[in-house]
Amino acid sequence: MKFISKITVLFFLIGFVSNAQIFNPVSWDTSVEKLSESEFNLLITASIEDGWHLYAQEVPEGGPIPTSISFVEQEDNFILLGSPVEGEGHEEYDQVFQMDIKYFEGQAIFKQKVRLLTDEQVKILGSLEFMVCDDTNCLPPDVIDLSFELQGKAGEADAVDLAPAKDLNFIQQTDTALADQQEEVSKEKTEILGRTKKEKQKSLWTLFILSFFAGFAALLTPCVFPMIPMTVSFFTKQSKNKAVGIRNAILFGFSIVFLYVLLGTVVTSVFGADSLNALSTNVWFNLIFFLLLIVFAISFLGAFEITLPSSWGTKVDSQADRGGLVGIFFMALALAIVSFSCTGPIVGTALVAAAAQGGIAPVVSMLGFSLAIALPFSLFAAFPGWMNSLPKSGGWLNTVKVFLGFLELALAFKFLSNADLVLQAHLLEREIFIAIWITIFGALALYLFGKIKLPHDSDLPFISVGRLSLGLIVMAFTIYMIPGLWGAPLKLISGFPPPMHYSESSYGVGYTKLSESRNTSEKGIPEGAHLGPHDIISFLDYEQGMAYAKKVNKPVMIDFTGHACVNCRKMEERVWSDPRVLQVLKQEIVLISLFVDDKRKLPEEEQYTSVINGKRVTTIGKKWSEFQIIKYKANAQPYYVLLDHDGENLNEYSAYNPDIEEYLAWLKEGIGNFNPSNK
Repeated sequence: MKFISKITVLFFLIGFVSNAQIFNPVSWDTSVEKLSESEFNLLITASIEDGWHLYAQEVPEGGPIPTSISFVEQEDNFILLGSPVEGEGHEEYDQVFQMDIKYFEGQAIFKQKVRLLTDEQVKILGSLEFMVCDDTNCLPPDVIDLSFELQGKAGEADAVDLAPAKDLNFIQQTDTALADQQEEVSKEKTEILGRTKKEKQKSLWTLFILSFFAGFAALLTPCVFPMIPMTVSFFTKQSKNKAVGIRNAILFGFSIVFLYVLLGTVVTSVFGADSLNALSTNVWFNLIFFLLLIVFAISFLGAFEITLPSSWGTKVDSQADRGGLVGIFFMALALAIVSFSCTGPIVGTALVAAAAQGGIAPVVSMLGFSLAIALPFSLFAAFPGWMNSLPKSGGWLNTVKVFLGFLELALAFKFLSNADLVLQAHLLEREIFIAIWITIFGALALYLFGKIKLPHDSDLPFISVGRLSLGLIVMAFTIYMIPGLWGAPLKLISGFPPPMHYSESSYGVGYTKLSESRNTSEKGIPEGAHLGPHDIISFLDYEQGMAYAKKVNKPVMIDFTGHACVNCRKMEERVWSDPRVLQVLKQEIVLISLFVDDKRKLPEEEQYTSVINGKRVTTIGKKWSEFQIIKYKANAQPYYVLLDHDGENLNEYSAYNPDIEEYLAWLKEGIGNFNPSNK
């Protein structure tokens, strides 16, 4: 066994009781809920300390470690019905991972439905992997064992074992105790759902408003806008009096809303409220939608028209002639069919945005979209004089359509980027994505300035002030994106391009690595090291890093980190990027980054039995996690330690600290305490 394994055992035997930083913010309980004589719910309840959060089962690729549950199936004894389900939780956009991430606070309940295939008592075993973080720490992924005992004989009391995962001692409880516990869980769950209800309502209102603006954009297309005066004129002329005309126009508006809300309801029902979010991160779904948006964009730009079969419109028109409520409804349906070539791409985009949110979001999205289209018909029917203020149909409508085509084209590459990120194919890295967007919006600016003419554009002797203003805004946006090729963060479009680390160079096109460090440029990257954040030379192995530190006669900084550690990325982006801190990290210390969630397997000869829990340590991440726990009595990341060549601390440790001045002072204090050896 290598040196690191030996010193972990040594430090465990010696023990450090001072400055203990072992966190255990989650305790787990298992129980069983009887549904029928043969079907049961296996309940796994996480009690989470205040300030900490547990990640959900579904997390997009490139995000933190999700919660995953697996069971050892016994085909003769039971079968699993579906997959484990979870509560609503919270969902927020994470600036570090640049994605929406769902997590739980306070409590999380997971359920797995099973069906017994025998009258004998059945023991079901499984495991659960999870990761938790708070505002300053992330703990390495951990695995707990699950155990349930149940019997489905009719008339017998359920035998339930509760297995607190924190000590793995199984405690027998009576049915009364179980009922009390489930009642308490129900109350706590209700409180949690109450806290998240307002947040979910806010996100739904945001989606509603965005969909309303999308509907307004569709209203200003040549497929819909000319229908306003035609339809309103029909209602006012064909109705017996003004009141009847207004009533019919309002019913027409309600019919439009009904049709689009029905579409959102069908989407939710067919795919399922919980599966929409998973669908939105599916590789094939993103690729298909990329192709659809490309087709729609080309159509918007004037290459061809997308229309539904003419027979559909003919049949609907024949029904519209029937009059009454039925006729009004079919008039609304005819509008939806006729305007499909303009509204279809926008409706599809709105539904995909809603799918990412899940639940009833598609219904809310279609409600906002359809209201924007329906309101003008009802308002202009009530006040016909307003139609005199409407601009005349003309070339500007095609300009709106082309403008939307450019937007659809740009958005298409976001879906292609999603698929590329999930596959980690590195075909559409950050620089390429930004270059594509610069090209698209640059072309849009030239179009608005009249320098590009497309097939259905009318002659343009001059451009209006409004078109010029919009062109200037688009051109300014295009110029704003150009520095992104050289590593600018581009916060205005944060979340659209791939993250900074998913690029040919973290600092952009043309950046010469190692150019900022004279020592590095002369000697290159040491053996066993790699370029970490901001091109800081970093070792991934403790022994190699210590050996190099002795060679160059510099102190060591151990960085206990994780690939999925949110706060580690925050420190790297916001603190390490400061020029003063960066200079210290590049020139005055040797950095050793130990990833506690590294899933790579240890060589057979380096695997060993843990002195903490007796389990086999088989991965690199588990090795460094155990090293941190035993030597430093800490299990949270980020965690920074400054050492001399004998492995002794130069000062107190540092954890998550976004204060640049304090972190810099901590670095200088430790370096000041370092006593270089005579060389």
